[in-house]
Order: sequence, then C-alpha cells, then structure tokens
Amino acid sequence: MATSNNAFSPKAPFLWHGGDYNPEQWPREVWQEDFRLMQQTGVTVATVGVFSWVSLQPAEDRFTFEWLDEVLDGLHAHGIKAILATPSAAQPAWMSQQYPDVLKAGESGLRNPHGGRTNYCPNSPDYRRLSGDIARRLAERYGQHPAVILWHISNEYDSWCYCETCAARFREWLQAKYGTLDELNQRWWTAFWSHTYTDWAQIQPPLKGGETLTHGLNVDYFRFMTESQIACYRNERDIIRAITPEVPITTNLMGAYKPLDYRKWAAEMDIVTWDCYPRPNTTPAEIAFMHDTHRGLKDGQPFLLMEQTPSSQNWQAINALKRPGVLRLWSYLAVAHGADSVLYFQWRRGRGGSEKLHGAVVEHSGRSDTRVFREVSQLGAELTHLGDAVLGGRVRAKVGILFDWDNWHALENAIGPVSEKQYYATVSKHYAAFYRQNIAVDVVFPESDLSQYQIVVAPMLYMVKPGLAEKVEGLVANGGSFVTTFLSGIVDETDLAFENGYPGPLSKVLGVHIEEIDALYPGQANSIVMADGSGTFTCGRLADLLHAEGAAVLATYGSDFYAGMPVVTRNAYGSGSAYYLGSDAEPAFLDTFYGGLVKGYGLQAELDAPQGVEVSVRHTARQPVIFVLNHNATPVTVDLGTRHFQSLLTDAALSGELALGAYDVQIMVETI
Repeated sequence: MATSNNAFSPKAPFLWHGGDYNPEQWPREVWQEDFRLMQQTGVTVATVGVFSWVSLQPAEDRFTFEWLDEVLDGLHAHGIKAILATPSAAQPAWMSQQYPDVLKAGESGLRNPHGGRTNYCPNSPDYRRLSGDIARRLAERYGQHPAVILWHISNEYDSWCYCETCAARFREWLQAKYGTLDELNQRWWTAFWSHTYTDWAQIQPPLKGGETLTHGLNVDYFRFMTESQIACYRNERDIIRAITPEVPITTNLMGAYKPLDYRKWAAEMDIVTWDCYPRPNTTPAEIAFMHDTHRGLKDGQPFLLMEQTPSSQNWQAINALKRPGVLRLWSYLAVAHGADSVLYFQWRRGRGGSEKLHGAVVEHSGRSDTRVFREVSQLGAELTHLGDAVLGGRVRAKVGILFDWDNWHALENAIGPVSEKQYYATVSKHYAAFYRQNIAVDVVFPESDLSQYQIVVAPMLYMVKPGLAEKVEGLVANGGSFVTTFLSGIVDETDLAFENGYPGPLSKVLGVHIEEIDALYPGQANSIVMADGSGTFTCGRLADLLHAEGAAVLATYGSDFYAGMPVVTRNAYGSGSAYYLGSDAEPAFLDTFYGGLVKGYGLQAELDAPQGVEVSVRHTARQPVIFVLNHNATPVTVDLGTRHFQSLLTDAALSGELALGAYDVQIMVETI
C-alpha cells in the first residue's frame, strides 16, 4: 500500500477505521480480547483517554499512567494506531472540591454542583492551570510513542458559563473591542428602555431574569464564549505542540451546534473532526450538508469523521436501529463528502452510566457473531482494500452555500416577525435542491473567497458583515449569480438595523427595496406565479412586500392584498445576476429555479442517476474517484452510458448498467 502525501499522519497513510475505546472502564483481562476483536473488524485506529482524568490523576499530587502505558503498548503490538485525548472535558470530583471556581455557573449566575461533563468555567485560572498540566504530562510521556498519530483535545466543547469570573473577562473583552462606553452604547442601542451603561462594571452576561433583550450584548456574549472556549483548547494545544510539533492536534465538533462558532474553531485546528449523529429519519441531504459544512470550515480540506454510532443512539426520543446496510452507506456518504476516516462511538458498551444503552461495535454480550459486528467487519475489510485510493481527495464545487454562526445566533435571537426563524432548516432546504441534482456544493462563510464560484446562495442573510456586500458585487459583476431570500440585509454585525432599510448594503446588487414583511400562520400559504407562464408554486411562512428598483420581476404573489407584487426578482449587475426570493418557496420551485441556474452555467452531474441515488466525486492527485450511493430501500440500476469504470471495492470492471442493491454503494474510477 503506497503512502499518500495527503495523509494526516505518515504513520497512518490510509482511511482510518475504529473509534472511541475506554479501557479504564474494564478489567485488564478484557483488553487482550478487545485487541483481538479490533483486528478481526479491521480497526486501525482507536481513540483513548477521553474522560479519563481521574484514572490518570486520582489526586492533584498523584498520577497513575501505568494503565495507559499498557493500553498504548498493546494497541501498537496489534498494529493499531492511537488518537490520544486529553481528559479535560470532565474534571475529577477532587478538583471541584478543592477549587470551586472551576465549576460552571448557569444562566442564574449560580455555580453548578459537581457532575456531568463540560461542567467547568472556561475562564477559571485553576481549570486552565490544571488542564494544561495534565496535557503537558501526557505529551511528555507519550509524544514519541509509536502508536500516537493525533492529539484529541478535550471532547465536544459545550455551552456557556455565566459566573463572575466570566463577567469580569467579558468586560475586558468589550473594552478591547469597543474602546469606550459611548461606542458600546451606540453599537448596542442602549438608549432603548433606558439601558445605557455609565460604568463598565454595570455590564453583566445575559443572565436569566436580567439583561437578555439587548441583542448586541447577546451576540457579543456568544462571540466571547466562543473565544473563551477556544482559549481553553489553545491552552492545551500550545503546550502539546511545543513538545510534539510533528503530531497534528484537533478536537471534535458537533455538526449544527449553535452555541459555538465552528468557523472560528477551525482556524485553530490542524484537522477538522466531527461527531455525526443524525436521527434515523434524517434525510441524506441533511447529513451531506453537515459533512460539507465541516469540509468547508477549513476551505475544502478533508476532515475526520470522529464519531458515529454503529447501530443506535440512546439520547434521542426514539432511538431506532440503523437498518442493515445503512451503517456502510452513511459511512461512505461521509467519505464521499470529504472524510478520511470512519470512526465510531463506541467500541464496547459500558455496563453503567448514561451511555450504557448507546450502540457499540461490541455489545454487552461480548459476542462477535452479531449483525453489527459483521457489518463493521465488512466495512473494515473494504476500507483496508481501498487503502489510500481516496485519501486527501478534494471536492470541486462551483456552487457555494453561505452559512454563518453569527447570523444564526442573531437571527434566532431577534423578536419577530415569527418566533421560529428556522435558519439552519432554510439553508439546508436550499442546499437540498442542488443535492437532488447531484451538483457539488461548498459551504462558505462571510470571509470566504467567493470568486471561485459561479453560483453563491445566502438564504436568510439577516446579518451582513462589513465587506460582504462588496464581495457579492464583485462575484456578480464578474459573471456569477448571487441568490438571497426573505429576512436578508436587515442588520449589521452588532445587530443594528440598517438605516437605509432592507436589504441594506445588498440593495445595490439586488435592485430591490423591502417595504414590509408579512408572517403567515401554519397552514396558511400564498403562491409564486411565474411571469413567463411556466407555472405556479406554493410559498409561505414569510412574505416580503418588495419593490423592484431596477430588477426584473420573474414572479409575483398570487393572493392576499399584495397579489401582483414581486416575489422573485433578477437584477443584472455587470456580467452576472443577483436574485431575490421574497418568500419561503416549496422544494419544487427551488428545484426548477436552481435547475435553470445550473443549466445556464453548464454544470451537470457526473452520471445520470435515478431518484434517491447520489453521485459524488472526490479528486485525488491521481484521478477522480466517483461514489454512487443508493439511498433507496430498494434496488436500482444506474446507466453508465458508453463509459467504462473499475470498482475500487472489488476491482471488477463496470460498464453498461450498474446494479445496486438497497442501501448499496459503489466506488469507482474511470478507465480508458
């Protein structure tokens, strides 16, 4: 197996397969059985050390690393690499007892009792000192261990703290950001309700029952907490990097997690990794959107799928099993969208605690003749066969979907015109229109380079940050298309409404003015009547009453007092066009609308596939690798036309019609 220059570690130049392993929960006699079973399932990488703080440091002045020595040596002896975690996601009880300031405070401002996980104040000096110390000791002891290929800092950074320590640091953060109270008061619009601050000491976090309706404060506290948690990560990372500069460092993100801005996190991580736990009724498009989001966090760099369940979760309202074949299908869905690993939580089910009924490769029975064990073993064998054939492959997209955590937080915090803004759901809905056509999409951000795309879509771009409108104008002027929707161009980066009305700085490129915004009740709908007579579509939820100021009217509303007013517009700007969609349109409209844009730019799917069959491509240094994924519960055939391929899973030649079973997958390269 050749070593790829695109491998995340030269020690492991292949698609990683394995997952979370918690040997500290088990007696030593189980470990040898685990190593044997890992080899049987084709596990090549195990994540160890997560949540093991008290097992490594039972008291402040006592360390017990011997068991971890034995585990890492055992993994290495069996040809298994290690992702070594620092244990700082859950502090030991002795720490909370000796240093109460490490405990997190909830929205009331009162500190929590000890318990749970991520129950620490990210600005606690004692927490920073002690988490940094255990990270340093791990790096010094294991930095040169032959099994270690990646550092995993903490685990799933989570939620906010509202203690007085954080309040004091927040005030310092604000002084650095705004300089003067006059500037802060202006940017937060504190004259409203006589909330003007006359002393920095008056500023508190958005405490429950306190100041929660100053939206500039709310969005800034979100930014501050993101930076506070990143500082905890950076504290450990920098200590480890100074000792082991050659080993990459990461932490695991959690998909569509609103409390922390993952775009800012990605800049601090060598590799983006994330934990994928969709509900069984989640659509493939929704899962693909989150994979593409995490690939986009580092501008297209492949990522690691750090966790997924091999069977079921245990923390949702209904925890259905993955149907036979779905584990394999969803694993390759991740790889198709940029993952260079297939990793699970968890290897062996624990006997106690809140995750004892969470799925695992090895169940409580300890048997190796189960359905899940067989599926994991089959997948492991296939990944071994793939070797580095996909490793480092990039997705090449000419369509960008803009996503922004600041925008999400500010929009959901806004009061009116509807309580549920559905930002994430709306962005996902627009993404799905391209997904159904098998058109590759990059998820981009306000600071991204938009010039490489032909189409950029920014649904519900409520917050328009400085410089973004100019980027959009440049994209369109040079021949690109920009699409945005209702509730766009409303506020600036501190949540102040634009003085010139909506859509604010986007008005020039869009050529429209929004007069009013109507909110429709559940079950209430309007219609989009195409001006060219090509059809009528349903719309609802929100409806902008807009006026064309230079833009052409492509469709009008069909009913209510604003019947006949524009709902879809196109503004010619330079060599391109900017489109405004004034209401929440049904998927059929989005399919038609985006289908026309895609066709206009000559973009097309790699293969003509039936409904429910995804075709994705990753471009390696050697060749394009084509993934064909049947998301249907029934067999399908895909017409390959006159082209010839070779399967990377079986090495078989493929031509004519490609037959796929239910939830089946083919990975192939074209042959001459």
